[in-house]
Amino acid sequence: MTAPASRHLIDLLNYQVQVGPWLLDDVGGVAVRTAAAHVYAVITDENVGPVAAPQVVGSLTHFAPRSRVIVRVIPAGEPEKTRDTWARLTDWLLEARCGRDTTIVALGGGVVGDLAGFVAATFMRGVPYVQVPTSLLAMVDASVGGKVGVDTTHGKNLVGAFHQPSAVVVDPTVLQTLPTTHLRAGFAELVKHGVIAGEEYLTQTVRVGRQLLHAPAGLASWHSPDLTDLVAGSVRIKAGVVERDERERGVRQVLNYGHTVGHAVELVSGFSMLHGEAIAIGMCVESRLAQAAGVAPAGLQERVHDALIELGLPTRVPAHMSPADLLGAMRLDKKARAGRLVFALPVRVGEMANPETGIPVEERLVEQVLAQG
Repeated sequence: MTAPASRHLIDLLNYQVQVGPWLLDDVGGVAVRTAAAHVYAVITDENVGPVAAPQVVGSLTHFAPRSRVIVRVIPAGEPEKTRDTWARLTDWLLEARCGRDTTIVALGGGVVGDLAGFVAATFMRGVPYVQVPTSLLAMVDASVGGKVGVDTTHGKNLVGAFHQPSAVVVDPTVLQTLPTTHLRAGFAELVKHGVIAGEEYLTQTVRVGRQLLHAPAGLASWHSPDLTDLVAGSVRIKAGVVERDERERGVRQVLNYGHTVGHAVELVSGFSMLHGEAIAIGMCVESRLAQAAGVAPAGLQERVHDALIELGLPTRVPAHMSPADLLGAMRLDKKARAGRLVFALPVRVGEMANPETGIPVEERLVEQVLAQG
């Protein structure tokens, strides 16, 4: 007999995050309750659209029969997260005669969520939006917390805004269509949350991740309480940080652990590397940096490395990436202050160093650690 479905309702600022299996059919109901509109504009990509858009559009049509539902499908991938794509999407809304009584529905992974959220933040000086993440990375990170924006040739997320969604609907069953490489990459953010929150959650992440990633084809339990509870736990960890620091002026910087190096790796790769893969490398390098800087005792880097290896994630900087190129990319990081690189570094699993301000590190030491790979 199948166990009852596990569902979670998480309060965050002035909206709620719902996590549970088979919630895709209720997107329309959530949108009507939290962001009633004359027009619902669904933004998705060419990978997710054919699989999930009919279900979401059907739900919106069912729950809002008097509203108009329009859909825009964009090419998939990080290269689309640009100001040019933002301009095309806002022009599409204008051409479709959308006004301030429009709600955006972001249906997709982190790229779609960031981009559609930025459209919502700027169109008509701000309209509501509902996040419907379809990748593990987006479920536990990008869809939660209201950071939206686009990339530039100088780096990731350098143009953007803080614009909180009206609701987030997380349905883990949609992960069954996600390529294994993308599912694995999503676990990097859960490992990050484990290092921030504590050993118990890190151990849970590795256990559930191994079950899913090593399950024979067709036998993974996407509706299981284990997966739903893991995703909800990660959302709660991030929500607890965001509620204390909505606009990243203090403690929210701990969520950037692994991202200063990780974003540089992504940029130098020309965005050919998945975000989660780059962040996995970033966490290993920054854990080693924490030890080299005297912030963390020996053993931290090995614990992070072992967790990532168990999940099949990369842990070393690609050989063709030079420390000089990576340092150049890091100088554009949003956390840099007065020309100095600032990192979110762990002291140990469950404790971050100087969470309000981060740790400034001299470039010479960063270069030495990068040279170790």
